[in-house]
Amino acid sequence: MSTQRPRRAAVTGIGVIAPNGLRADAYWKSVEEGLVVLDRITREGCEHMPLRVAGEVRAFDAAALIEERFLVQTDRFSHFAMAAAALALDDAGVSRGNPAEPYDIGVVTAAGSGGGEFGQRELQKLWGQGSRYVGPYQSIAWFYAASTGQISIRSGFKGPCGVVASDEAGGLDSIAHAAREVRRGTGVMVVGAAEAPLAPYSMVCQLGYPEISTVEDPARAYRPFTTGACGFAPGEGGAMLVVEDEARARDRGAPVRATVAGHAATFTGASRWEQSREGLARAIRGALDEAGCAPEEIDVVFADALGVPEADRAEALAIADALGAHGTRVPVTAPKTGIGRTYCAAPVLDTATAVLAMEHGQIPPTPNVFDICHDLDLVMSSARPAELHTALILSRGLMGSNAALVVRRGGDSAR
Repeated sequence: MSTQRPRRAAVTGIGVIAPNGLRADAYWKSVEEGLVVLDRITREGCEHMPLRVAGEVRAFDAAALIEERFLVQTDRFSHFAMAAAALALDDAGVSRGNPAEPYDIGVVTAAGSGGGEFGQRELQKLWGQGSRYVGPYQSIAWFYAASTGQISIRSGFKGPCGVVASDEAGGLDSIAHAAREVRRGTGVMVVGAAEAPLAPYSMVCQLGYPEISTVEDPARAYRPFTTGACGFAPGEGGAMLVVEDEARARDRGAPVRATVAGHAATFTGASRWEQSREGLARAIRGALDEAGCAPEEIDVVFADALGVPEADRAEALAIADALGAHGTRVPVTAPKTGIGRTYCAAPVLDTATAVLAMEHGQIPPTPNVFDICHDLDLVMSSARPAELHTALILSRGLMGSNAALVVRRGGDSAR
């Protein structure tokens, strides 16, 4: 009978490219302080759009971070992902060029809209100048799997690679996919998501979402769980994580920042927010079961926080349904209200934030939210000191996907 301990998936690296910070440390400082960077959209060609407020990554210089040969064949969303992946690999101490065991390192990302800005530019050339003026990279740069491919090619990673296309909740699903690959034997997985939805074509597509906020005041555009909830403000950017076998990480002296303990996903249909109560509650219970975690062990919940009254009510009730009495006592937070909802990247940023929160012993606040109308212990105004061992991250997609992820603090043993 084998006594070998099951492989555990550990987070050893974090890379962030977000509206409020271009590294994990800068991002955390801003999130901990509850800074709001939502502002009027300044991207060229978007001036006449009814969507006025978003979280832009303003200080990002792709040319300073990514080689020219990759820049010309990729969209802004892949630039974000490639830069974040490099930061995560450096943070984990994993080589990002010519690895000794290339088939032992894989990549998985989640994506929603793909390369809208690149695609728009090439289509304008097609209709304005003719087919001979369309670049050869149009065929790949817009594709939702482009980031996975370019990260793996750039670093020489030849292990299991893939892309998850399951709505915004795909951000959590991709982390679960990476964790499963590690448990099956892959040494290292680079995982996460980045989105760039603020180009004109992409914004026109988003205007079809009834959940999106068109409020012009940045202080009122995204206020979930309040009587003033009027939808969500979008954001761009994202985060990448390095997830690897815990024993391998310890053998090479890498700090284990957290472990991926449990995950579950459900589907309840597009914009059916009342039904998302049951679907999200089932996902929470499934994630707790896989983690072997009792409701009372959850120390903080990172909420989906859509900002639509029906959806907010369903989420608050789902937390209570799944966690019981603990659901009204556990601290809940939604730092994304300060930077915008970055679609598939939003729950990955929340996961990175949860890891940083457990490390620093601080629950970051929910910016711009002061007058909640739901039975939640929402952290507002300022960060709350707390000893954090286990975090629950929630996500729902506009098309109906629901997901929940449980992560434990590095060094804490599984229960």
